[in-house]
Amino acid sequence: MTVDQLVIAPVPGTPPCGPPVFDPDTGWTVTRHADVWAVLTDPACQVPVSGGGPPGALAWLRGAVSRFSAPERHPTRRAVGVAILTALDPDELRVAAARLTGEALDRAGDRLDVMAVLARRVPLRVLTERLGLADPDAAGPAVAAAYHPGADAARVAAADGAVAALLAMTPPGPPEAVANRTGLLVQACDATAGLIGAAARHGLAVPPTMPTGELLAEVLRLDPPVRGTRRVTVAPVRLAGGVLPPGSAEVVDVPRHRRPGDP
Repeated sequence: MTVDQLVIAPVPGTPPCGPPVFDPDTGWTVTRHADVWAVLTDPACQVPVSGGGPPGALAWLRGAVSRFSAPERHPTRRAVGVAILTALDPDELRVAAARLTGEALDRAGDRLDVMAVLARRVPLRVLTERLGLADPDAAGPAVAAAYHPGADAARVAAADGAVAALLAMTPPGPPEAVANRTGLLVQACDATAGLIGAAARHGLAVPPTMPTGELLAEVLRLDPPVRGTRRVTVAPVRLAGGVLPPGSAEVVDVPRHRRPGDP
């Protein structure tokens, strides 16, 4: 089977895509392929910038990582993360993940919670060992649960404590380097687990000979773990025949976005 033959239908209950829809609380929701492409490629549609906060708190982490940076600061901060990842050997990561997965399967017996035992734990352990962290199993997911702006107060409070715990076990270094190392770990939690879970589910419907890379590529495109991403306009933006003024919030609904010809 090739990628062209793989069919991943929308998640049941997913509304069809259509023209941008405005909500006074969240802004414009964008779902059509052409509109999504326009938003993600227009330099006037930018990621909302985090203002930062007290050192060691969640707001500080958001304000120091590349994910929520202003365009003029993003390249430098992104380069920090790229340098960290470049030092890792993907083949060695695969071997380590396969070893931990095999050990978990051997211990499991007849039943195994794929998400809890494999998807959430194995990638985190493999990555953190190579980032020089101690035991982030509890702290990493707590930060990930509140990483994006909009989390409730209880999750933010838990994440504040978790950020402090992560920093205590992180090798010392310049603040931006420490923050972006931590950010790599946080972004690997829920997103990686979601990708593994979706690939395992969709993989049941494809031949075992299908290359894993092809399966993952289509899952990322059609049933991605990141369900949406936000942008805000910094200049007038033409979208779907209209013009959005500066300061307009946009939400790209990734699961509803389908290319022409997709199921």
